[in-house]
Amino acid sequence: MTAFVLGLPEHKVRVVAPDVGGGFGSKIYLYAEDVVCTWASKQINRPVKWTADRSESFLSDAHGRDHVTKAELALDKDGNFLAMRVTTTANMGAYLSTFASCIPTILYATLLAGQYTTPAIYAEVTAVFTNTAPVDAYRGAGRPEATYVVERLVETAAREMKMNPAEIRRRNFIKTFPYQTPVALLYDTGNYEATLAEALRVADVAGFQGRKADAARRGKLRGLGYCCYIEACGIAPSNVAGALGARAGLFEAGEVRVHPTGKVTVFTGSHSHGQGHETTFGQVVADRLGIPMEDIDIVHGDTGKILFGMGTYGSRSIAVGGTAIVKAVDKIIAKGKKIAAHLMEAAEADIEFKDGAFVVKGTDKKKAFAEVSLAAYVPHNYPLDKLEPGLNENAFYDPANFTFPAGSHICEVEVDPDTGTVRVVNFTAVDDFGKIINPMIVEGQVHGGLTQGIGQALTEGCHYDKDSGQLVTGSYLDYCIPRADDVPTFRVGTKETPCTHNPLGVKGCGEAGAIGAPAAVMNALTDALGVRDIEMPATPQRIWRACQETKMKKAA
Repeated sequence: MTAFVLGLPEHKVRVVAPDVGGGFGSKIYLYAEDVVCTWASKQINRPVKWTADRSESFLSDAHGRDHVTKAELALDKDGNFLAMRVTTTANMGAYLSTFASCIPTILYATLLAGQYTTPAIYAEVTAVFTNTAPVDAYRGAGRPEATYVVERLVETAAREMKMNPAEIRRRNFIKTFPYQTPVALLYDTGNYEATLAEALRVADVAGFQGRKADAARRGKLRGLGYCCYIEACGIAPSNVAGALGARAGLFEAGEVRVHPTGKVTVFTGSHSHGQGHETTFGQVVADRLGIPMEDIDIVHGDTGKILFGMGTYGSRSIAVGGTAIVKAVDKIIAKGKKIAAHLMEAAEADIEFKDGAFVVKGTDKKKAFAEVSLAAYVPHNYPLDKLEPGLNENAFYDPANFTFPAGSHICEVEVDPDTGTVRVVNFTAVDDFGKIINPMIVEGQVHGGLTQGIGQALTEGCHYDKDSGQLVTGSYLDYCIPRADDVPTFRVGTKETPCTHNPLGVKGCGEAGAIGAPAAVMNALTDALGVRDIEMPATPQRIWRACQETKMKKAA
């Protein structure tokens, strides 16, 4: 921003943001206030502080996803998908935000294949300006919209062809990898049948009819909905961004500084918004170097300290930022082998590194990691003719492809037809995130995403008065986010197929819940109500009206 907008050289500007709390996309963008404050401070040569209150944020922070879509799916008599056609009008708001135009295009249309072998897909997106706040990325950014279109189509097709919704999905799943989709992306790996099978088991789909009958005896409507999603994560590679007109690369940088005592400081360009990077990155380095996690310090969010950083979004932190760190660690180990070989008077080819020590193969001779690091900084016995002192390495990583997390979500809802109140009684999510570094952090990310997805389906929506253009959901008195009693105790699980093009085998997990949940909830809701469609958010008023219309049709 300082270089391209204000003409200030980057090395003269320091940005310090050690912990900014949750982001979910809305903190990525270049807002007008960022520029104005920087410019004003330069003019008066004094600090300028700006704080937005909640009402201002409702009015001016970027909003998320506003599509009107017509979608069609062609199938043969056996339920095999033949072709899909999607036409979308996407609201950009009154003016473009930073990434606004790429969200409903490259991050939406390229995911319309879903998990399926649909041979032909046509997508047309028309972006329009309106009177609303700018519309940009919000958790999932394009992937929830694509998943919603595909999975609502598939569920509708299953009902109209009187097929089991799980079976129609199985019949059309991609089974052989790598798989080139008709919408540009190349999926490297996956096992969609395994995630669906596990979700069916955990959700106790076999017992659903009994639960539905029990609900009917209580005057309630019960519905079951599926969603088999896929997303493109680890946002990169740079050549794709460049082809789309981006003026920045999408690599990530990492630096690993080993101190004389063997303690380690890691500098990462991947900013933390509460995802637990300090823990996850620490685990990766500790495992690689064979040292305790308490010996590792993770530094982020300070342009005066880190090499370079392209940020945290698109579930890219571990896949891109983590890989940059791993590459730097590998350089540390490679240099350490040279030092250890000199110290033990052995050939470098005979040195292996395991369990935090450099060992001469086939012998009991070894040097601990801390011994080698001390030698690097106290080079009294050191191959100075071949190596510089010190043990400090950095690396940049630009992925060859996106990563493709996928999974199966199953939602069960109960509806009170007299009031339109809906209760999510069960929600099962079985996901493939590739290799998992920290299961607890992953589960927390999934829980948060599912809650946001349920919120999108049932409660959350920005509404403007059609006559005055006034935002009428400008506070939490009118804009309803899910509360604790709006969500069930989630049942979650994982099935791993490692990513094939990064050394950690990871895919990313931060957005999965928000991508799969809306379609699963709406499929369950339309199943319960016996209707073809209902608009999101499915508020009690909309549900009650749908129930009344169904009653009138039956009476007629």
